[in-house]
Amino acid sequence: MAGKVVKAYRNATFINSPDARVIRILSEYFEPRRRFLAHKVFNTVVFFGSARLRDAVESKENLERARRAVEARPEDRELAEDLKRITRLDDMARYYEDARELAKRMTEWSMSRPRGKRRLLVCTGGGPGIMEAANRGAADVKGGKSVGLGISLPKEEGLNPYVSDGLGFEFHYFFMRKYWFSYLAKALIVFPGGFGTLDELAELVTLRQTKKMKKHMPTVLYGTKFWNEVLDVRAMVEHATISPGDYDLLYRCDSVDAAFDYLTAEIEATEKDRR
Repeated sequence: MAGKVVKAYRNATFINSPDARVIRILSEYFEPRRRFLAHKVFNTVVFFGSARLRDAVESKENLERARRAVEARPEDRELAEDLKRITRLDDMARYYEDARELAKRMTEWSMSRPRGKRRLLVCTGGGPGIMEAANRGAADVKGGKSVGLGISLPKEEGLNPYVSDGLGFEFHYFFMRKYWFSYLAKALIVFPGGFGTLDELAELVTLRQTKKMKKHMPTVLYGTKFWNEVLDVRAMVEHATISPGDYDLLYRCDSVDAAFDYLTAEIEATEKDRR
């Protein structure tokens, strides 16, 4: 005689099987949607950037440890290479501080807007580095909230501690995570980063370029020296692989003031056009 039969939706073997993949994908749509509605999150300002950057204090501590290690073992080439890498990251620690300050100012601006205006929450990938800095900046504001759209990766440690309660997510599928980045975003700030940052930037700019994303979404490339070296957009124009107007899809700047003024003006202008 058969024992107690497990219901399909309680059957972990089935739910985690290839046959149930569509159910898992839908879960990463409906569960975040339910929480966003419950928290009245409809608009975000998305921050992208490297997970490897640290705040100025931690960065200096890492650099000092690396220097001491090299002094103790000057013949160790691997330690010498580590020191070079950590020195470069320390040179870029200002981007962590700038991301934190910009997120703080965007949060203060959003919370001070008159009743009836859009409330925009800072949104990040939920990890360390620039992501942590932006969530931290929002948390620096009394009552400030922010979103963290995490992704399960072997080397990731989970969400940073500054993501607001109830607004932290852990995705399995990159494309569902990107959906929520793009669907709620009303502005995008891209700090120096690696492959992940380039991937996210390229996909969202492609959606705008091809008009698959019809909403206006101001996009800031923060750190002109870095981006001019890493992403030569003018070369793509010169080689005719993109149109001249595509260059202007990206606003380039090096200061919190410039980024803040541009973003707030663009968001305000978009709201006036919608009336």
